[in-house]
Amino acid sequence: MRTLIILGHPDKNSFCAGLADAYEKGAQEKGGDVMRINLSDLRFDPILRNGYTRIQNLEPDLVEAQRHIKSANHIVFVFPVWWSSPPALMKGFIDRVFLPGFAFKYREHSSNWDKLLTGRSSRLIITSDAPVLWLYLAYFHPAVNMMKKAVLEFCGVSPVTVTSFGSIKNANEKKRESLLYSAYRAGLDDN
Repeated sequence: MRTLIILGHPDKNSFCAGLADAYEKGAQEKGGDVMRINLSDLRFDPILRNGYTRIQNLEPDLVEAQRHIKSANHIVFVFPVWWSSPPALMKGFIDRVFLPGFAFKYREHSSNWDKLLTGRSSRLIITSDAPVLWLYLAYFHPAVNMMKKAVLEFCGVSPVTVTSFGSIKNANEKKRESLLYSAYRAGLDDN
């Protein structure tokens, strides 16, 4: 299996980065072919300046990211929830990379579309300072709905597994180690 890990946290020293490392370690130990993109390393304009009326030329890093997405069987996004959504860097990446003609294609004279990323699965590894139950009960976990339903499943990626870790800011070292082990096990199980 070819797995692509996308770290959506802009800080490469964050707990999300540690979760991405742990997942990657598990996937590699299982013998998977693992690629990784740290969004903070990419050079690109995160703003979709003209919407979909005129597609911007993709920077080389985004062309490479699209190549990795196309070649992956399994795509793992690791990111925090800020204001009930992924960080702006990750949202900008989605806006610029998951484009018509690459991730989906609207049908002419129809409200239907073709899903161009079928044959791939995904896992979302999400952290939040709020308890996970609270995100679901109070807000229906909009970050999950956005990424799972409105982006990945819209483009044909299925199944999408969600691993959501909450109350991170209050987590002690033992709890954090347990969460890192959970990410490692997910890497083993997915590959």
